[in-house]
Amino acid sequence: MVIRKIFTALFLLGFTVQAVAQQKIRLSNNWEFLKQDLGGIWEAVRPVGKGNPESVPLWQTVTLPHCVNAQDAVDPDVNYYQGPSWYRAQLDISNPYAGGRTLLHFEGAGQKSDVYVYTTKVGSHTGGYDEWTVDITDAVEAFRKTDVYQKQFKGKIPVSIRTDNSRDLELIPSDLSDFNLYGGIYRYLNLVYTPQLSVQQLFAKAEVNAANKNGTVQISADLYNPSGKTNTAVTVQLVDPKGKEVNRFTKNINLTGGRTDLGTIQVTSPALWSTEDPLLYTVRVTVGTGTDQAVHTEKIGFRYFEFVKKGPFMLNGKRLLLRGTHRHEDHAGVAQAMTDQMMREEMVMMKEMGVNFIRLGHYQQSRTILELCDSLGIVVWEEIPWCRGGLGGDVYKEQARRMLTNMINQHYNHASVIIWGLGNENDWPGDFPEFDQQKIRAFMKELNDLSHKLDPTRKTAIRRCDFCKDIVDVYSPSIWAGWYRGIYTEYKDVSRAEFEKVDHFLHVEWGGDSHARRHSENPDKALQGITAAKAADERAGDASLFGGAARVSKDGDWSESYICNLVDWHLKEQETMPWLTGTAQWPFKDFSTPVRPDNPVPYMNQKGVVERDLTKKESYYVFQSYWTNTPMVHIYGHTMPVRWGDADEEKMVKVYSNCDEAELFLNGKSMGIKKRNSQDFPAAGLRWNLKFNAGNNTVRVVARKGKVQVEDNVSFRYQTEKWAAPAKLVLEKLSEQDGIATVQVKLFDAKGIQCLDAANFVRFGLAGDGKLIDNQGTSSGSRYVQMYNGTAIIKVELKGGKSVVSVAADKLPTAFLNL
Repeated sequence: MVIRKIFTALFLLGFTVQAVAQQKIRLSNNWEFLKQDLGGIWEAVRPVGKGNPESVPLWQTVTLPHCVNAQDAVDPDVNYYQGPSWYRAQLDISNPYAGGRTLLHFEGAGQKSDVYVYTTKVGSHTGGYDEWTVDITDAVEAFRKTDVYQKQFKGKIPVSIRTDNSRDLELIPSDLSDFNLYGGIYRYLNLVYTPQLSVQQLFAKAEVNAANKNGTVQISADLYNPSGKTNTAVTVQLVDPKGKEVNRFTKNINLTGGRTDLGTIQVTSPALWSTEDPLLYTVRVTVGTGTDQAVHTEKIGFRYFEFVKKGPFMLNGKRLLLRGTHRHEDHAGVAQAMTDQMMREEMVMMKEMGVNFIRLGHYQQSRTILELCDSLGIVVWEEIPWCRGGLGGDVYKEQARRMLTNMINQHYNHASVIIWGLGNENDWPGDFPEFDQQKIRAFMKELNDLSHKLDPTRKTAIRRCDFCKDIVDVYSPSIWAGWYRGIYTEYKDVSRAEFEKVDHFLHVEWGGDSHARRHSENPDKALQGITAAKAADERAGDASLFGGAARVSKDGDWSESYICNLVDWHLKEQETMPWLTGTAQWPFKDFSTPVRPDNPVPYMNQKGVVERDLTKKESYYVFQSYWTNTPMVHIYGHTMPVRWGDADEEKMVKVYSNCDEAELFLNGKSMGIKKRNSQDFPAAGLRWNLKFNAGNNTVRVVARKGKVQVEDNVSFRYQTEKWAAPAKLVLEKLSEQDGIATVQVKLFDAKGIQCLDAANFVRFGLAGDGKLIDNQGTSSGSRYVQMYNGTAIIKVELKGGKSVVSVAADKLPTAFLNL
């Protein structure tokens, strides 16, 4: 809670300063959307009579940000839409600056975009993830001189935007990528007013001398000067994290075009930015005088870091074990169109899990995310979307160069960024007839050189392309011990072997899938059929659920129980690897993907520690128990309402905690105190083997860390009856709140015993007044889903009427429920 309050205050303060200074207005409301192409721009602006049946096609009202694929990305029955779509609105435009410029600033739109003022095309952009700006000043003024300006549009400016995420082999990322290439204006769109001269891009290079701990800030800028001014006054201010002005100077500069050097500020013993104490300075640049002033602010941080050759990672002279995760820009119900609030909630959850490092996969992400990483203290690896498929032609390569340049320029000032990623899985062919490793190497080297030219202060990196590992500064091989290859106990040996092959090793992407709400009494059973091969790399076809070598990803149960064991082992091993720079688990949140239609939640990559709607899985607490200091305790199995076994069988109860000791109570009776030892696997020694009562049981734990005491409890039913083949589906309403009913199906055998290992796919349907809340990409938000322990859940929006819910499964009678 403290993290949330501090962060919210910092973030909102920073955003308000920037928004006011740049005269920026978010264009969120009063947009219309069309999910298809038009015959031409005239169809977006032509006059139409009210109620005219010939007013086709039909537009719908939406709010920005908006993703074309908010629903169909995880629709189990269709391919997600890839094609053109249109947005239109009528804007009130009133620039307060005499002779000023009016801009549309896109924080991200996918994947190609064209912008029109009335029928005039004013700009285009290719690339779904970098920011871009269109100057609409001249087109607005020209339109205001036409008759239709007042007659048809009543003094407003019609703006139409065409976005297009059609498949295109000459674009990055590849459509072979394990994530959706979304369409739409899925990040914020801003109307920006500037004077005749303004700051287009500010570069504040903050450096610290490791010897004397003094700092410098070299400040330069790309200025926007369409009117051709030849000189201007500039004022530069530096404000420390407490709001005190450190330095200020004013100077006159000549405008010669290109990058303009504004000056250097010396700082004695600056407060350092770190993951524990992310202190940020503010650089404020004012261009011009009087009413023609343009003010631009940026947050910066002083820090220095090192990837020690054949050794660990150092931040500000001290070893920092990078405890990381990954992020895709994706969320239940909205896909890529995440709001600031959604992003804040997600990133704060990461920090509260103990994350201090994140790889943003596999593209430049929202400016909001980078601001959050700065404010929360999360070190960043950010990369361009050269992902899979091979290497295209000149258009393809030019886009990669442009997106790398834009990413570095636009996120240059963020203290959190330490690595620019140049590619991901570039050893993965498929988009082109030719797959030439030497040509890929040559282009990788070109990007590596470009990155160092644009920003010599940060490192470059790639993941999983062994034939390019010598080109970049930092390399991550493919290591999926216990999932795609091998067993998880091989993790340390395999990692050490890969570490020895490069100068600077950083392991990103590890973990495995878990179907939320699915649990197991024997989670490691799949390992019995897998040979320890001292190899844990992912290979062609390993992601498939059919055929190939024995592997947990195909042959395991996809339970949360197994993934908790895998995570537990990895984390306890990382504590005894002093040479390790760090790792990043893949990923924090489940996300949608077009290449996994057969998963338990179709079209979802389910490797997250939270679901697509941020519902925590059990593995979240395993990380928290290793990575955080605030006392916490969590009994495994909060979403496991039934456990099973023989009447006198001992069953393990696992407790995840960062406390020194814990006492467990079964049905009110103490089962003893255990001391935590991170190397005592599983659950760091906090485990008890107990005999449950047949029927209902309650488990409570009290954990202590110093004088602080924390508690947790779970209740469950213990089933000793053995079940036979599935025979009957039974629907029941679990709850109703605010017009939303939660419905559950259970699977029983012919004798009415619940089949607790059942993993049948079930399909929900509905007739009547209500609506299924589906296409969410979650275990309880898909109409077609694999059961978890013989159950599945769906929610229904009742809409004040009557409905009938159905559920069907192959070779079983369909069940119905009246609501």
